[in-house]
Amino acid sequence: MTGPLLDVRGLSVAVAQAGREVTLVDRVSFALEAGEVLGLVGESGSGKSVTCRALIGLLPGSLRIAGGSVLLKGRDLVRLDEAALRGVRGGEIGMIFQNPSSHLDPVMRIGDQIAESIRFHRDASRREARAAAVDLLRQVGIPDPERRAGNYPHEFSGGMRQRAMIATALACDPEILIADEPTTALDVTVQAQILRLLLDLRDRRGLAIILITHDLGVVAQACDRIAVMYGGTLCETGTKRAVLSAPRHPYTARLIACQPASAGAGRLMPFIPGQPPSLADLPSGCRFHPRCDRAFARCSAERPEPSWPAPGHMAACHRVIEDAA
Repeated sequence: MTGPLLDVRGLSVAVAQAGREVTLVDRVSFALEAGEVLGLVGESGSGKSVTCRALIGLLPGSLRIAGGSVLLKGRDLVRLDEAALRGVRGGEIGMIFQNPSSHLDPVMRIGDQIAESIRFHRDASRREARAAAVDLLRQVGIPDPERRAGNYPHEFSGGMRQRAMIATALACDPEILIADEPTTALDVTVQAQILRLLLDLRDRRGLAIILITHDLGVVAQACDRIAVMYGGTLCETGTKRAVLSAPRHPYTARLIACQPASAGAGRLMPFIPGQPPSLADLPSGCRFHPRCDRAFARCSAERPEPSWPAPGHMAACHRVIEDAA
């Protein structure tokens, strides 16, 4: 295979609201290589989850893909019908949802939920699917998986439910795993365990992972490359080292400065003034300019186009272009 495993080009998602169409995700482009972990970073409401749900056609009924393409090994998923997309979900791209409690069936045993996915995508008997489900629970670190497969979700702790969700996403051996805030609401120790598990699965299975998070500490631990979103747009992408050590977009720089370790002992922790924009009422020009301390007249009048201040490092900021000139 030549080119990236997943190539997202100009993806836009829109919703009809009060008689007009509102663009929630606007011309987002990124690529994912085989075996790579890409961190999709940004504040809540920046469009991270909507972007990833659009990749596999899991948008709520009121939202639609308004433009762009999602090429999986050269095949455009945007053009597939629902029947073909059902084969992609789970079979080629698995997804770990943010809250496993709301995505695991509370009245169905854990093992049966995993086995159901296996039987849907493979020609497997009930016994074969059950055995595969138990093996998956073992792979994700569930103790006594044979017995635990007979438990209901409420009998699992939060960390174990997240592991069960990962097992369900891996049931049909996908090549890509989308992990939507997989460590949210878990204590620090369990967070570290889940991240280690994901990286171990990447190494053992050759998975490519899109890790959605607002936590730059998680990104620094787990990711190879970073894509930063704000207001439904992509404002910076690059390798982890390049983005974290030399951010080129003011939003990325402010996010990094807001990390607790950046404040130093006895100092107030920095913050970004203001609030992220409502996707139904976006500012003109650069969407970050109302909160940006480096904004100038052009920022409010004209949306910045992507520029590449270094090979493989993209930033959509007028200042980057000005500095280069």
